[in-house]
Amino acid sequence: MTGTETSVGTDGGPGENAPSSSSTADFGYRRVREADKAGLVRGVFDNVAGRYDLMNDLMSGGVHRLWKAALIERLNPRRGETFLDVAGGTGDIAQRILHRAGPSARVILCDINEAMVNRGRDRAIDANILTGIDYLVGDAEHLPVASASVDAYTIAFGLRNVTHIAAALGEARRVLKPGGRFFCLEFSHVAAAPLRRAYDLYSFNVLPRLGQIVAGDRESYQYLVESIRRFPPQQELAGMMRDAGLEQVRWRDFTFGVAALHSGWRL
Repeated sequence: MTGTETSVGTDGGPGENAPSSSSTADFGYRRVREADKAGLVRGVFDNVAGRYDLMNDLMSGGVHRLWKAALIERLNPRRGETFLDVAGGTGDIAQRILHRAGPSARVILCDINEAMVNRGRDRAIDANILTGIDYLVGDAEHLPVASASVDAYTIAFGLRNVTHIAAALGEARRVLKPGGRFFCLEFSHVAAAPLRRAYDLYSFNVLPRLGQIVAGDRESYQYLVESIRRFPPQQELAGMMRDAGLEQVRWRDFTFGVAALHSGWRL
């Protein structure tokens, strides 16, 4: 499942996704007006919220659960800490954190999509989790969270959907307390060419069809596949994290680079 962990020093390269004067942004392989991207992404997740968890299991063969377990293991949540899970969606990570840290912890689930937040709240109630998780509708680039107020920031499979990755990373550093830790679990880039070709065939041919059959929405899953290919590769994202002021940056590849876990600290 996992590969070696890699660190990046002060020579990490600058990112290319910082805000600029450009008025357009990537939406998958399309270029759209910068001001429209957040609404388009919101529409994607409005469409898939009801089948989101089932589709994650089908698309990854359940392997995403192992990746998330590795995230929680590395995070090592402790009693009494405050956690912010951005793009928290249906609450998978938030519930795992609370289960590990115990009832004295506070977890804030934040997502730009209200339908996903509502789904996360419903799932928590179904699991008899009535306290310990707060729910916020908010933008990763403009978090409705006080500066230096959280012990750890997590974002799983959400960073590639923001309009300005650099702005979201800057917000992550802002809300972290000194000594706070940052974790990003995201689909990434397979290095080995033969595996990459096989992965591309599966992604572009199978996943949109699966989305059509299971969720009744081919276009949303076509976008999700394309957004993975547009996301910065491991080394570049590590450099962007350093540019945002995070330190001791490193990453760990999962499943040959299909996903990667990046981590850093606010020191």
